[in-house]
Amino acid sequence: MSKTTSMRVPGEVLTHRQTITVMVGLMLGMFLSSLDQTIVSTSIYTIANDLDGLSLQAWATTAYLITSTVSTPLYGKLSDIFGRRPLYLAAILIFLAGSLYAGSVHSMTELAIARGIQGMGAGGLLALALTIIGDIVALKDRAKFQGYFMSVFGISSVLGPVIGGAFAGSANILGFDGWRWVFFINLPIGLAALAVVFLYLHLPAKHEKQKIDYWGAAAITLAIVPLLLVAEQGRSWGWASAGSLLCIGLGVVGIVAFLLAEKRAGDYALIPLRLFRNITFGLSSLLNFIIGVGMFGAIAMLPMYLQLVKGLTPTEAGLMMITFTVGILFGSITAGRTISATGTYRIFPILGTAILTGAAVVMGLSLGADTPLWVPGAIAVFFGLGLGFCMQPLTLAMQVSVPAKDMGVGTSSAAFFRSMGGAVGTAVFISMLFSLAADKVASGMKDAMQNADFLKVLKDPAVAADPANAKLYDFFKGGASNDSLNDTSWLHAANPTLTRPITEGFAQSIDAVMLTAAALTGIAFLVSFALPKKKLTDPKAVAKEAGAAVAAH
Repeated sequence: MSKTTSMRVPGEVLTHRQTITVMVGLMLGMFLSSLDQTIVSTSIYTIANDLDGLSLQAWATTAYLITSTVSTPLYGKLSDIFGRRPLYLAAILIFLAGSLYAGSVHSMTELAIARGIQGMGAGGLLALALTIIGDIVALKDRAKFQGYFMSVFGISSVLGPVIGGAFAGSANILGFDGWRWVFFINLPIGLAALAVVFLYLHLPAKHEKQKIDYWGAAAITLAIVPLLLVAEQGRSWGWASAGSLLCIGLGVVGIVAFLLAEKRAGDYALIPLRLFRNITFGLSSLLNFIIGVGMFGAIAMLPMYLQLVKGLTPTEAGLMMITFTVGILFGSITAGRTISATGTYRIFPILGTAILTGAAVVMGLSLGADTPLWVPGAIAVFFGLGLGFCMQPLTLAMQVSVPAKDMGVGTSSAAFFRSMGGAVGTAVFISMLFSLAADKVASGMKDAMQNADFLKVLKDPAVAADPANAKLYDFFKGGASNDSLNDTSWLHAANPTLTRPITEGFAQSIDAVMLTAAALTGIAFLVSFALPKKKLTDPKAVAKEAGAAVAAH
């Protein structure tokens, strides 16, 4: 690209070829960010065993979640001040440094630190990619392009467990432990993204000086870090434990401090409170959070069902979730193309939340221990479709509901509220699942003890002597509880007659969780009707027209 074409004036749109080239680099960055949210899930057990740190394995996930969520609004605001390109390049470099370190660690403590560094980069990759598309693509085409990005987000989220399981299952690849490639695989992809963005993405330089909202950044960190900690660790700590209560208290203090800091900062705030006076921005933020709670929590239940009830391996469960990508591909691209053609977006959050609610209800009423695998596979398609209909239009609505100078804040806020909702939903629903499962499994075991066929198998000396049933008999002696259900690795190797009360208990618990998720997405469905009935308009185009009108007079 020549200097004459690369250094554009504000408001000028790239050619189609230039846009596609830049988009490839941005999509690679988004692929890395969303892939690493899930790729560790199927490999962490192998990694923790190799590093002798089973008790610390949760921190590798928690560190990534915390730093990626906290950094998202920071990237959005800083990109409005200093420009998208330098911030995006910095995000890729930070992510690559974290990936290289993560693949080279020798302890779980080091891995948690490395994952935290990765998260600091990942927070900018997702939000800034969509913001940059808003900078370089006119509104009439933006929805279509962002639809492709949302498809990449969905596909990489589902491929993560499959890829992670494949690497973890390999003893050695090119002289390195197989699990280390979970992180090393990021390096060639990230370098390609870095090269494309560095060479081809040229945006107008930012010249205006703004204050940086340090107090707001500190307050949001104080609010989010302890709340995410308790969301991730609350079940193991105990929700009423001193650690959990301290984190909740600090989070509340942080939220109050953040609101006060943002009110004081005014226009320079990290997330200016004036933006929430816009009904589209405010309602879209609320919908992103509720959908994040209900949807991401619910999506966590499908792999749980496939593994705990149907006995699939994590990799097999990941492959089953490919049907989810079919739904999100169709939903994102359909919504994007329709919005680009008509400018109408409101119908898609309404349809999306309705589909999500229906899918959750069907899942809550239909999944049992004997349900054929095609049923959860079909349900996953509709979850993906509902997600595709919601994420893309709501992100676009938040982008265009704010002034052009705040587009980074508007886009990053969408990702931030959705991530927060997803973290809360996943934590609450998984805790709810195991609490319900303990009661339902105990009740199922009590009923089974009255069944002559069950007792006959239980008292069979050959069954009792089978090593595969050793942990099952230990489980029967200890009784069902939250702690005893933490390790279910023995479940599907043991006698199927004796494990039936356990798998049925888990199936019933997952059903109850899904019906709760349906209630939440149902609330989002009702809220979506309050979105304004108007077509999306590009604030940059409006400002340009206003400037032309003033010049004409």
